[in-house]
Amino acid sequence: MHRVGTVNYHVHKPERQAFEIDAGGVVGRLIAPDLIPTEIGLHDTRAGDTAVSFADDSVAFETYPSAVTAFAGDGWQAQYDAELTALLTRAVGVQEVVVFDHTVREDDPNSDRKPARNVHSDYSAEGAQKRLVDILGADRAADWAEGRYGFINVWRPVGAPINSAPLGFVRPATVKPEDWILIDLIYPDRRGHIMGLAANAGHEWVYQSNMTPDEVAFFNIYDSQGLASVAHSAVDRVEDASITRIRKSIESRTLVRY
Repeated sequence: MHRVGTVNYHVHKPERQAFEIDAGGVVGRLIAPDLIPTEIGLHDTRAGDTAVSFADDSVAFETYPSAVTAFAGDGWQAQYDAELTALLTRAVGVQEVVVFDHTVREDDPNSDRKPARNVHSDYSAEGAQKRLVDILGADRAADWAEGRYGFINVWRPVGAPINSAPLGFVRPATVKPEDWILIDLIYPDRRGHIMGLAANAGHEWVYQSNMTPDEVAFFNIYDSQGLASVAHSAVDRVEDASITRIRKSIESRTLVRY
């Protein structure tokens, strides 16, 4: 079945671009670089339109129920971190996992953390190396950097199946090096980077329709030995127009050692 959606691609410009976050101290205020809404075709792994693997495509989908059902407060984190560690150890073959961030996103105008609607990956090489030190400290980071390490995100629906704004991924083999754009992240107290993606008619988009809270997507956002970083974005698409529930999800960022 042919599926379509809309994403916001970044745009090449002669000057350096940036997201300015919480500008002026106003929570949620964002000054963004130019983005171009673009209609895309989607291959649905659930419908058998395509198949992906973490080793080949830097993303995989798996049924992986959690004992955690409510992601409020902080009493759930130890349990959930242990579950994510077990998942990545088994499914990816990593030796060590550090879970360092959880973000609950809700597709509501009043939410401080809405789904990210720009095609991107979370780290540049420089940003990943800096984040390694930030998380582990200089001595431990130097030890990890002697081998292979990476950053993997794990994404899960919360509360109900995803009917709108599903998370889509660009198959890395269809991305050209010149499609990537380094974008600054400017916070009130620090700077970082992400990698934005410019449109290319050759991009092949994949997703899994109607993902449930018992399912996860895990995807590579940096690998020190060259596994491709996967571009991703919430896709403006509604599966069933008769359903009006709000899309809610949790994204967990992990640092892994192979």
